[in-house]
Amino acid sequence: MLDPAPSPPAPRTRRVAILAFDGVEALDFAGPFEVFTTASRVHARRRPDDAPPFAVHSVAPRPGPVRARAGLGMLPDHTLDDAPAAELLLVPGGVVDACMDDARLLRWIAQAHAVTEVTASVCTGAFVLAQAGVLASGPCTTHWEDVADLRVAFPGLEVDGTRRWVEQGRIVTSAGISAGIDMSLHLVARLAGRALAEATARQMDYRWTEA
Repeated sequence: MLDPAPSPPAPRTRRVAILAFDGVEALDFAGPFEVFTTASRVHARRRPDDAPPFAVHSVAPRPGPVRARAGLGMLPDHTLDDAPAAELLLVPGGVVDACMDDARLLRWIAQAHAVTEVTASVCTGAFVLAQAGVLASGPCTTHWEDVADLRVAFPGLEVDGTRRWVEQGRIVTSAGISAGIDMSLHLVARLAGRALAEATARQMDYRWTEA
């Protein structure tokens, strides 16, 4: 008698940590947040007995609210001290000077990256990943306005200003704002399947532009 076929593995929930800081570009944060939370909502409608594919939380360098670049107030879920480990770490862009000078934050990013499946950035978040030593070499991208500065600041990088996002193994970088949404949909496809990514884009009424 043949042994029964093994059961498929149980659906897996991946934790997504999005950095929140004073000066963050609101849509660099909110665009990916919307993609991953919408993906879980769409998945729940289709397969209500499954675990959600993503659980999203925000992480700030210190306690209390943060204020985005255009003035929007945000109350993050965690600080560096109590943030759970995540399978996907995303660093948005914006005004990142303080992040670049925050040694504790940079150490936390490097430590978080050590256990992620994917570490990603939007826009000038690439500068923060590079400063943290996570993005040390190879291809990447950032907002078109910051391409030259990224090349000068980190000459070991191969900065491609023509791409919406650039995938380098576990590290994925994107250009500005809407490109971060495109990249996040790509990550949904990579981690949870293309059908869910397409359904998520449809739910968001978003025209997904691939790399």
